[in-house]
Amino acid sequence: MSDPIGERLRSYYQSIQGDAPARLEARVARALDSAPTARPARAPWRPAFGLVAVGAAAVIVALVVRNLGPAPTPSPSGVVGPSASPTATPTATASPSASPSASPSSAPTATPVLTPTPSSPPTPSPTATHFSATGSMTVGRDGPTATLLKDGRVLVAGGKVARGLVQGKTASAELYDPATGKFSATGSMTDARWGHTATLLQDGRVLVVGGADLSDGYDNLKSAELYDPATGKFTATGSMAVGRADQTATLLRDGRVLVAGGTNSIGLDSAEIYDPSTGKFTPTGSMTTARQNHAATLLADGRVLVAGGTANGKVGPFGPLASAELYDPTTGKFTATGSMAAPRQDAVATPLGDGRVLVAGGEVGPATSADLYDPAAGAFGPPASMAPGLQPLNATTLPDGRALVLGWTLYGGGIVAELYDPATARVSQAGSLTPVAGISFGQVAALLADGRVLVLGGTEQSSNGKVPSTAAALYQP
Repeated sequence: MSDPIGERLRSYYQSIQGDAPARLEARVARALDSAPTARPARAPWRPAFGLVAVGAAAVIVALVVRNLGPAPTPSPSGVVGPSASPTATPTATASPSASPSASPSSAPTATPVLTPTPSSPPTPSPTATHFSATGSMTVGRDGPTATLLKDGRVLVAGGKVARGLVQGKTASAELYDPATGKFSATGSMTDARWGHTATLLQDGRVLVVGGADLSDGYDNLKSAELYDPATGKFTATGSMAVGRADQTATLLRDGRVLVAGGTNSIGLDSAEIYDPSTGKFTPTGSMTTARQNHAATLLADGRVLVAGGTANGKVGPFGPLASAELYDPTTGKFTATGSMAAPRQDAVATPLGDGRVLVAGGEVGPATSADLYDPAAGAFGPPASMAPGLQPLNATTLPDGRALVLGWTLYGGGIVAELYDPATARVSQAGSLTPVAGISFGQVAALLADGRVLVLGGTEQSSNGKVPSTAAALYQP
């Protein structure tokens, strides 16, 4: 015997395939309302059973229809919503690796309860995360200078080069072009130099001063010369009163250059001023102590902070210095100022946006810290921790106010980048470069106009031992 209610439900189900579940519920309700008039007479116990059967059938039909409808799909983040891709497979567990080839009309294989698989964020590799290779120098160089020109190129001059099984100073120079990533030769200097300084003048020329005599270490160079980017040539200019190597040269606000300290067999406390308008050096006040391999930087008020270094036997024993002093161009005198927490030699100094100065690293002494000098207080504050054994190559202030320090490590052999945040007084590692690129000790670095940093030179291992390297790399902050 046929069941009129079952027949009517099947009829309704066939007529509403594809309808929304809300319309199904309305149609089932109407079917239930009309069912009693179409049923034949039954025993008194059957009406209750019939109502139960009808209710169960309605629930089953609703579930079937809802399963036939299009299921929501997860977005790549596992969130179901209008932006989710319509091509994802509606399986019970959604993950980013799910195949996108499933069609929306495919039959469901499981209840579409989406439980996205969480994925861990990628962990950046600490090796070479911010470094990239660039062109090689035309000549392997150890200890050259690298100076950013006003047109964006970098002048690389002098240093030590391989001469058979030994090394000797060179007069050659070359230019790095960031637009092409290549080095090309330019005019040679009038004197071969190593341990010299190179300073960009306000008119765009570069002043090259002093340098070491590698034959016996005595009688270092007094000479100086100018490089003109417009002609690609070096020309001699005035000479200093004293030969110097490992000195500092700081461009003053009036365009003159302060050349201070250095060595000429022993540490020097004397200083001289170069005037580009006359092409001559004139003596100025002497430092409070002899210094070489020290740090110097121009302060916001026009004075120059000179910190650390070594006296090299001029006064007291050999060893790094913790003392610092200030040069005032208006008086031509040096005066002592606060001392650092510990001695530093071969440190770098860079002014921060708030007027303070970060003095970082040091080959000898506290190579795991950086000192902060406050010109207003005339004192150094508590030091900040840095990478163990950091020997800095370059320090510069980024547009956001943080200080970027690049250097090699005494214990790791690679180059590391660290950021100092004056707002939090914390140092964080910002990438590293292993020595596989050929760069080892003695590298130099130059900040480019686009914010990248060019790292080059040094030595690399060869069959003849350590030789000057042609390698170069770019760091992207």
